[in-house]
Amino acid sequence: MKELYSQVNRRTYYISMLTIIVLMVWGLILSTSELKGITIGYGIHFTCVAIISVCLLIYPKYETYVFRKIIIMMGFVYFYTLFFLYPDTWTTYILICLIPSLAILFFDMKLFYFSMVLNGILILMTFVYITLIDQGQVYTYLHYDLVGNLINIIASQVLLFLIFHLSFSRMKKQQLYYEQVQQAERLKMIANLTAAVAHEIRNPVTVVRGFLQLYQQDPAFDVSDKNKFKLMIDELNTVEHITSQFLTLSKPNGDLKPERVNVKDVLHSVTSLLSSYAMLSDNHIDIDVEEDCTILINTIEFKQLLMNLIKNAVEASEAGMSVSVTARRSRHYIEIRIIDQGSGMSEDEVKSLGTPFYSLKSNGTGLGLMICFNIVKKYGGEIHYHSLKGHGTTVTVRFLAVNDN
Repeated sequence: MKELYSQVNRRTYYISMLTIIVLMVWGLILSTSELKGITIGYGIHFTCVAIISVCLLIYPKYETYVFRKIIIMMGFVYFYTLFFLYPDTWTTYILICLIPSLAILFFDMKLFYFSMVLNGILILMTFVYITLIDQGQVYTYLHYDLVGNLINIIASQVLLFLIFHLSFSRMKKQQLYYEQVQQAERLKMIANLTAAVAHEIRNPVTVVRGFLQLYQQDPAFDVSDKNKFKLMIDELNTVEHITSQFLTLSKPNGDLKPERVNVKDVLHSVTSLLSSYAMLSDNHIDIDVEEDCTILINTIEFKQLLMNLIKNAVEASEAGMSVSVTARRSRHYIEIRIIDQGSGMSEDEVKSLGTPFYSLKSNGTGLGLMICFNIVKKYGGEIHYHSLKGHGTTVTVRFLAVNDN
């Protein structure tokens, strides 16, 4: 809905809403003749028109789920008020059938299902009223064929559901395509950038680091100066590491061939390397891998993938907590799960993972995780993050299983 309020579409929105408001006001004026003066019902009708008009006009400034729900609820009140105030106007019967279509304008799945359920309950109560209390005295056109009218209402709700479902699915696909295009543009930008400057950065860094290492061994400098040299060398190592990640993105190792890889062997190899790193923060890594877990992937890139994911899990975990690494065969797939006991992430943070320069670490670049996503995609796998604030994070990586026979 945010696209609706660009400078071009904002005008269209307000013209449409003003048209609706004029029609509601015009209906309010005409209703005075049918109600024969100002009544309590007219007061309710007037109040509904006033509240809905204000809500529609200020909605672009308060585009929240709660505010959308208020608009939908007022729509229910308005249309059912018309239905019961003006029983001789059969068009109000059509309007109450179409109330869930209001939620379609917001493309909010929860709001649409809420509208469908609420409208179903209210319509059922309305028909019970017409059958048991009214008995055709006022709503003759409905009572004459209750079953037929009920079938028509059900059919209209099914039609609205299909319209919403198909439209929502198409919008989701378009949104996914748009995000993929944006991701491709970012990758292209990074590739062009790295091709131009990465090597030029590494050459002077290598020279500077060499001189600092030479000064560090020079007895003319005291211990304090040598410690400063060490700090500068560490920072230059960080620069070189980041530059190497840039080079990996610009040249994605197309010459590395896939091979049969035993997941258990690689996981044990990686975790043994990272165990000492985990011990620095009093963490430990628990590994549980089934036998007969073989996939088709390049060993070097698979190790790089696991190193990044497990290292991230260790760094995200609280001190003294463990990181669980499991590998299971699930039908035709091998599922690798890495579970940490850290602070977790919000839904928006999870969605941003894997994008360039997005990292939750204070000194992170986001490139390591981006490389992981690229490796998984390269070999036709899947990677999913499940995380809740305060409940840790679970990373699930799936690759197609390969039989050893």
